[in-house]
Parts: sequence; structure tokens; C-alpha cells
Amino acid sequence: MNTPIVPLTRALVDHRVYTIALRKMPEFLDVFQRLAMPVLLETLGQPLGIYTSLVGPQNQFVHLWGYEDLADYERRCQARDSHPAFGAYLAASGHLITAQETRLIRAVPLAEPPRT
Repeated sequence: MNTPIVPLTRALVDHRVYTIALRKMPEFLDVFQRLAMPVLLETLGQPLGIYTSLVGPQNQFVHLWGYEDLADYERRCQARDSHPAFGAYLAASGHLITAQETRLIRAVPLAEPPRT
């Protein structure tokens, strides 16, 4: 049987990792919640997940957003970047972020292992 293990709801995922300045995570989370999330929810929709690092590299904030395809990604990112309130988030968070990684990753439909 060739059934996916997990149903694929979004073909493309924007996987972002922000490294936050030492001891600034609480301030960053406050700024993100107040200034970024309203804009992101309006322009990108619901995130697939939002996380902070626990083991491994520290002071990292990760969020995942799903898209139907590259055109959907580009359209919604343009809406985010041109939103009148997004600049306030960028200005308030700039001193808190020391690095950013952005990856676009594709979903892979894996089959269930055979039942024994």
C-alpha cells in the first residue's frame, strides 16, 4: 500500500531560524507577539509551528509557514513585506536578531512501512 505517513497539507515550507542576542529572547518574543504576529497571521495565515531551541545551538527562534507552491510563497511574502505595520516589527526587532537562516523545504510523500 502506498499511503502517505502524514497527509501533506502544504507542498512548500518556509523554515526560518533566527539567532537572538544573548539574554534577549524574552524581549524578542514580546516584540514578535505584539508586532509581527498580527501582520503574519493576516498575510501568511496560520503557522505550521513556532519553536525555541532547547538542545543544540541556543537562543534560536524557529518558525514554519506552509505554502501551496513557490508562486503562493512569493505572493504572500510580498503581502507581508508591503504591509504598512511590518516596518514597526523590523525596527523593533533589528537589534535583537544576530543571524537569520531561511530555507524553503519540500514535502516528501513517504509510504507507510509494510505491516508484519
